[in-house]
Amino acid sequence: MTGMTTWTIAPEPYDSPVAAALWRAYYTEVSDRWYLLHEGRRTRADDLERGIASQSGSELTPPTGRLMVGRYGGEPAGTAGVRLLAPETAELTRVFVDGRLRGRGGAALLVTAAEEAARALGARELILDTRDDLVEARALYARLGFTETEAHNDDVYAEHWFRKDLTTAPGALSRPS
Repeated sequence: MTGMTTWTIAPEPYDSPVAAALWRAYYTEVSDRWYLLHEGRRTRADDLERGIASQSGSELTPPTGRLMVGRYGGEPAGTAGVRLLAPETAELTRVFVDGRLRGRGGAALLVTAAEEAARALGARELILDTRDDLVEARALYARLGFTETEAHNDDVYAEHWFRKDLTTAPGALSRPS
């Protein structure tokens, strides 16, 4: 088929203009969702700027981290990051796809690329946390073979914790026996 739009996934410096724009879009969306749910309003501009500035993403640089950027038809459209928490444990973070491009397979490709990046960093397991209101994310992680576990951190916004064994074949889904 000619003219078919495709995803490409590649590493990107956390502080590039592309990464910064995608981080702003991601943070704005998850912050707005939280404030709308809990306070009936969108994020205030000063809170948004403070939140964005407080998490630079510098931990997503080699040799202990990596940020992957997905482009759809060449346009920046999503991210997934990994960072080592321990020599064999990496955390998945900043999984985001622009709302206009959801449902086109980008999130699964980004998570798979992040899994490969975590393996390349030496990780044997990938963990993450998420919130109750991010139901799409929880469904994605379950579909990609992550299993819900006990809490592995005390993040005030974390309500669900997941884990995936990276020692299985790349791309293999974990299934209950």
